[in-house]
Amino acid sequence: MYYIVFGFLYLLSLLPFFILYGIADIFFVLIYFVAGYRKEVVMGNLRNSFPEKTEKELKSIARRFYRNFIDNWIETVKLLSISKRALNKRVSSNLDVFHQLHAGGKSVQVNLGHFFNWEIMTLYTGINQPYTFLTVYLPQSSRVADRLLMYIRGRWGNPLLPATQMAKAIIPWRKKQYLLALGADQSPPGGTDAYWLYFMQQPAAFVKGPEKFARIQKIPVVMMTTTKPKRGYYHFDYFLLAEDPAALPDGELIRRYVQHLSANIQRQPELYLWSHRRWKHKWKPEYREQWVDTKMAPAE
Repeated sequence: MYYIVFGFLYLLSLLPFFILYGIADIFFVLIYFVAGYRKEVVMGNLRNSFPEKTEKELKSIARRFYRNFIDNWIETVKLLSISKRALNKRVSSNLDVFHQLHAGGKSVQVNLGHFFNWEIMTLYTGINQPYTFLTVYLPQSSRVADRLLMYIRGRWGNPLLPATQMAKAIIPWRKKQYLLALGADQSPPGGTDAYWLYFMQQPAAFVKGPEKFARIQKIPVVMMTTTKPKRGYYHFDYFLLAEDPAALPDGELIRRYVQHLSANIQRQPELYLWSHRRWKHKWKPEYREQWVDTKMAPAE
């Protein structure tokens, strides 16, 4: 089955962008207007994150989100065959921080968020900075989808580390210079073992792993701002979030991360993955020991 799906999608990826975006427009109509895929989740997340906006403004963001959501997957199909030259023409970036840290002999961790198009970001950044780009990924429930994404992300030599075996998978790289890319805005399995703080005006739980790993390894942490100047074109602006995470108080790294994550969302909210049930864990008073925000925790 994998080879049948791969062959079909590879042939599809050979089509020029303007045809692929025409296909995306058709899927937008079907998914947004006909199927209404996760509309309640998207609108609920937007209402809670932007209480100051009108319903008309929220629906406008939602429509733009769905267009980007469909484009994200159409563009990901294109990555099956796109050349490095063609990819580089569609992306601009500021990668200076990686060259500076690499020259200093340091490895680096990048804390990422779920902004479109994260697959383009992974491929592009992997070939345009001096580090070996290690991508931590969550294995997919579908074996076909899992193999396809692994092929795309590893096309040009980026090693892939499964999140479920992270401690073991990182061992061969610990004495080498590496760039470790982590999706730090993942929702944790539960609310007990997590950092809690306000994210887009709502109490939210964040996994502790990214902060703990950076503190233990004593490596700098970098973040990025994602913007989309126009359809099919992206800009990734990387900057230093913390040079020495181990010297920071517990929870400070996640506070900085969430502050910048929120600012990036405010800049172009349609680029964030609103269809994800990001706030599925509800705040409870028993989580008070996990609260790391400078603002007071909710009373209940």
